[in-house]
Amino acid sequence: MMERTILHYQIVETLGRGGMGVVYKARDTHLGRFVAIKVLPPEKVADPVRKRRFVQEAKAAFALNHPNIVHIYDIAEADGIQFIAMEYVPGKTLGQMIGRKGLRLK
Repeated sequence: MMERTILHYQIVETLGRGGMGVVYKARDTHLGRFVAIKVLPPEKVADPVRKRRFVQEAKAAFALNHPNIVHIYDIAEADGIQFIAMEYVPGKTLGQMIGRKGLRLK
């Protein structure tokens, strides 16, 4: 999906993959800022239960307002691609911060 544009979001790089989809770093060409785009894979878009959970996830995050929760900018579908556009937060992933040995409890 590199070098691809979804609506007015220009994909820059892949940030990660998980059970609900793939997350990309993208540039919002309208506002000139970087965003994170979470894309629901085509095989999951065909599953109404997965699609509903994807939308519920976006609505739940949108309803919350806290400095430690990303802001949801958009939920949309373009060319059969269902996606959530959200705040891009640069830095290390949880996997990089926690490491292989896990967290120590104090």
